Amino acid sequence: MGTMGSQVAQGFFSRSVRKQMDSKTVKPFKSFSSFTRRDFLYRAAAVGGTGLLLNTMSAWGMGIESTASAPPALSGSGKGKKVLILGAGLAGMTAAYELEKLGYKVQVLEARSFAGGRCQTARKGFSLTELGGEKQTCAFDDGQYINHGPWRIPLHHQSTLHYTKLFEVPLEVMVNDNDHAYVYSENAGPFAGKRLRVKEVKADMRGHVSELLAKSVKSHQLDQELTADDQRLLLDYLQHEGALTANDLQYKGRSGRGFKVNPGAGLNPGPGTPSDPLGFKDLLASKLGNVYSAVQDFPMQNTMFQPVGGMDAIAKAFEKRVGKNIRYKAEVQTIRQNDKGVTVTYKDTGTNKLGSISADYCLCAIPLSVLRQIDTDFSDKFKKAVATVAYAPVGKIGLQMKRRFWEEDDHIYGGHIMTDLKGINVISVPSYGFQKKKGVLLGYYQYQTAAIEISALSPKERAEFALAAGQKIFPQYTENFENAFSVAWHRVQYNLGGWAEWTDKTRAAAYPTLVEGEGRILLAGEHLSYLTGWQAGAIESAWQQIAKIHERASA
Repeated sequence: MGTMGSQVAQGFFSRSVRKQMDSKTVKPFKSFSSFTRRDFLYRAAAVGGTGLLLNTMSAWGMGIESTASAPPALSGSGKGKKVLILGAGLAGMTAAYELEKLGYKVQVLEARSFAGGRCQTARKGFSLTELGGEKQTCAFDDGQYINHGPWRIPLHHQSTLHYTKLFEVPLEVMVNDNDHAYVYSENAGPFAGKRLRVKEVKADMRGHVSELLAKSVKSHQLDQELTADDQRLLLDYLQHEGALTANDLQYKGRSGRGFKVNPGAGLNPGPGTPSDPLGFKDLLASKLGNVYSAVQDFPMQNTMFQPVGGMDAIAKAFEKRVGKNIRYKAEVQTIRQNDKGVTVTYKDTGTNKLGSISADYCLCAIPLSVLRQIDTDFSDKFKKAVATVAYAPVGKIGLQMKRRFWEEDDHIYGGHIMTDLKGINVISVPSYGFQKKKGVLLGYYQYQTAAIEISALSPKERAEFALAAGQKIFPQYTENFENAFSVAWHRVQYNLGGWAEWTDKTRAAAYPTLVEGEGRILLAGEHLSYLTGWQAGAIESAWQQIAKIHERASA
């Protein structure tokens, strides 16, 4: 979720995969090898979260990149017309903000007591009660937080950045790629159960492959493919790319993989002691080279952003401007329309009293997973389309540590720990509060079957699960743990899933129908975009749909 809130490797992910993840259960992430089509996408998510999954899709030509950078330029006035918006997530508040500028009278119904939808940040005092679960109240220290919804903003998502700039939401860099972080696999052959720096794997794979290719050129094995001039140019490139020795084109290591003893002052340590490269055959057997460049492709390239102090700063900036139009604790009960307008009944969850609001048009920004349970007078075709779309089971956990051991002991400042540990997929250390005493790291970001299984545990048991796994990578884990906050989005009442999961089949069957809307009701949200799981998807969906409302209202 940029939602929830997102990296493709030349060999980590096959370029031949062109279809979206189907809605069937994906097998647990067992290793970095033996890819099926679904495994590829699942493992993309495992390494870098929602963003990586979706951007893997983008690199495969699935068209999920953000293309809009500003709201539509609409002429005319909406004065005298009323639009009812259901849901005060980013899609709903984007629509409310832009429609009000056009002169429309806008009313927003929001079931929660706060706005933002999935754009949430857990900090001290924040409470969450999942369906069938116990109430959690975040006990992090002041200044500590976890973005348990969207957690990063790609530079390519100019629609999201449009509002952070317009609303003066301060941003900071979110470290999405850190070569000094660890990769840890229990299915890595010679390196199973050993933590390696990503830079070691990258440097040594580059060196060994460059050496192999360079020697092939020198032994004239590519004479039919390359001219003599091309061969000289390629050898020059490979020598530089692989840090090969000039005389015999051997890879013997490079500074980029790190030193055994770092260089320093005087004679000791002086120039330092170089580290020994990992063996080529061992690397191949481990298959860790498959994560070689997992965060290099569009749109996961540097630079990634996050709002200073938490992602909910974006939601609060919208709420500051449209909050006067939001009726909170208003749970939608029924939706009805005729050729003159739309009427929605709602229940005040504080008093249990029913109310009713009518408008000329309605923009429904409620997740389809929730909308399908609401009493509507949609046509059977439209109801079927709403019911067609699956939603991803997603779980995240924040772990507060009393000491930032990843910085102090391991010198890891931001970024992700890539792992195949079951139910963990990725551990992400914070990109804020560097060199402070304490910190909150993301202990797991899980999907599909693992998310369902772990969500059945109590919050205390979820923390114990995350700690037991993390202890395998960081021996400092358990002794530094203080408290945790977790979420299973498929068990959150007004979301019932992390994001919409489309397939080629459901896109063809339902997507055009849902985008078109029905009568005086249109839909909006990340689910009505090819940017599912991103805040940009919600924003750009709202932009498109308010243009349709304005066109119909002006006809």
